[in-house]
Amino acid sequence: MRILHTADWHFGRTLEGRSRMAEQEAFVDELVEIVKKEQIDVILVAGDVFDSVNPPAAAEQLFYESLARLSDKGRRPVAVISGNHDHPDRISAARTLMCAHNIFLFGRPQAAVCRIDVPSCGETMMLAPLAYPSESRLAELLSSDCEETTLRDRYDDRIRALLAAMAASFTVETVNIAMSHLYVAGGRTSDSERPIEVGGAYTVAAESLPKAAQYVALGHLHRPQDVKRAKTAARYSGSPLAYSFSEAGQAKSVTVVDVHPGGAAKVAEIPLAAGKPLIRWKATEGLAQVYRWCEEGRDRSSWIDLEIHVTESLTMEEIDRLRKLHPGFVHIRPVFPNRAEEMMEMSREPLSLEEMFHRFYERQTGGQRPDEELVRLFLELAAEEEKEGEGE
Repeated sequence: MRILHTADWHFGRTLEGRSRMAEQEAFVDELVEIVKKEQIDVILVAGDVFDSVNPPAAAEQLFYESLARLSDKGRRPVAVISGNHDHPDRISAARTLMCAHNIFLFGRPQAAVCRIDVPSCGETMMLAPLAYPSESRLAELLSSDCEETTLRDRYDDRIRALLAAMAASFTVETVNIAMSHLYVAGGRTSDSERPIEVGGAYTVAAESLPKAAQYVALGHLHRPQDVKRAKTAARYSGSPLAYSFSEAGQAKSVTVVDVHPGGAAKVAEIPLAAGKPLIRWKATEGLAQVYRWCEEGRDRSSWIDLEIHVTESLTMEEIDRLRKLHPGFVHIRPVFPNRAEEMMEMSREPLSLEEMFHRFYERQTGGQRPDEELVRLFLELAAEEEKEGEGE
């Protein structure tokens, strides 16, 4: 049996207000081609198909169109669980209709195992699909103790017990797979993953993943990675696109798993080409350097986080020109290298509150001076705060 494991599509997500829909559509086209070329028998989607619990209509349309294309009129089973970004009931709303097309949707966590007959290879999969298991979705209070360590231990115990209960249905005649959307301790994160744990409390030990599963398909972490210390093959497939500049330079991929009943899983990574790269530029030579890079066509089809060293604040005309030269600029952040030295000098000078505000304002705005009304309002608020402090 050949399984394709993917996750964290985040349909509907933007990049600082810029649509990623065209890139997500290109990913689906690429995924369909990979599925055909690699002769995939089953597809597993490990959560976060949407970026919010109330996704735009275009994102929902893309999701259902994707399922239809991937399942190929029911010839290829597709199983999807909800992630922490997804509304569980929205994911499972079309479950009855989808089952008729060999598409299996799981919104809320439960201890039931799904039996999936796979006609293309003549084998059967026993799937343990644990949708994102928060306390609220489990409808359980795991601990009345607010201590983080206690809650983490109770959470780990509960998830391990759920997975073990499902794994009890595995047989030697079937391909046995577990799938979930959760944070396994030790995984490498990025900024674009909204935490599903509170202060590290909602984490699961790698050793808690079921040994009886031949493979554990995970979602939530956007960097493709194996789970170390797990008792069986376990992996995060990662997101298909880079969703924040903390993912700059990461290679995106999907995971293909070859496995037969009673055998060990063979895991391979297939790189993805869809989606614009997220790139960081650091122009230490100022505007001239950025203009030169733009004229050279550098990273033309990328999203750019630009850090530019300047001595004076950028004018709106200069910023507008930069955006016309390269449509991929997301952030344009001026850096004033000489300001650090100025701040050191300031720290040695005895300054009035008004002068400190003036200098702070100039530093934050790139050299602009605050108007008199703003300064007056600041001083009044500072005086009121001082009076209240004296009265305590």
